[in-house]
Amino acid sequence: MSEVPAVTRALALLRLLASRATPVPAGALARELGLPRSTTYHLLAVLEAEGFVVHLPEERAYGLGVSVFELGSAYLRHEPLERLARPLLARLVDRVGGTAHLGVLHGNETLYLLKEAPRGAVLLVTDVGVRLPAHLTAVGRAMLAALPRAQVRALYPGVGSFVDRTGRGPSTPGQLRTLLAEEAARGWAEEDGHVTEGIASVAAAVLDHAGRPAAGVGVTFEGTSRPAPRERAELARVVVATAATLSRRLSPRTGARA
Repeated sequence: MSEVPAVTRALALLRLLASRATPVPAGALARELGLPRSTTYHLLAVLEAEGFVVHLPEERAYGLGVSVFELGSAYLRHEPLERLARPLLARLVDRVGGTAHLGVLHGNETLYLLKEAPRGAVLLVTDVGVRLPAHLTAVGRAMLAALPRAQVRALYPGVGSFVDRTGRGPSTPGQLRTLLAEEAARGWAEEDGHVTEGIASVAAAVLDHAGRPAAGVGVTFEGTSRPAPRERAELARVVVATAATLSRRLSPRTGARA
């Protein structure tokens, strides 16, 4: 239990507003959080004065204020995701070899933010700043598998949403749904030659405090170093553990610091 209940309640208000697509009336906020209406109005008044919420009188509701945007922008400038992930990816490379990546979803593409490679590694298309079709990459599908099905349908409404690179990988919404269901149940994703012939990858999702995919961690192998299918499960366990550690670092409330 927090020793500063007012702070805890104010943060709960902000999280609730952030989870909604439209402004929320004060009465609804009070009911959902189990707070007295007087307490709710007091907290909203303080947050409004500091710019963290804005009152919309015509709608009789509250939304997030510009101070939240400023904090979010400052968060991005500090590159916390990359900073937290870099040492973990370096350990992952030392342990299993191959090239480790950190990626995020950008629409229906995987955007690569970080890359750690062993000495002498072959150059891969998955470099920092590169975007690839998420349904073809292991990192992308690990994140897609952690999304609600409705969101996946919005990203892939029809066959026109699918890009082909090597003739492998899902090419219809139905194929993608089946593959994502299998990978969600297993806890990790894999691809073999979906992006580049002779290249295989395994990946796992990094989850935020709400269980949403914040990023994906993957390891890529090429040529003779590619693990056989029966060896990928053991490799995947290491990747899953790395992703879980990064999840805890992003959201310490979900577990112990690693």
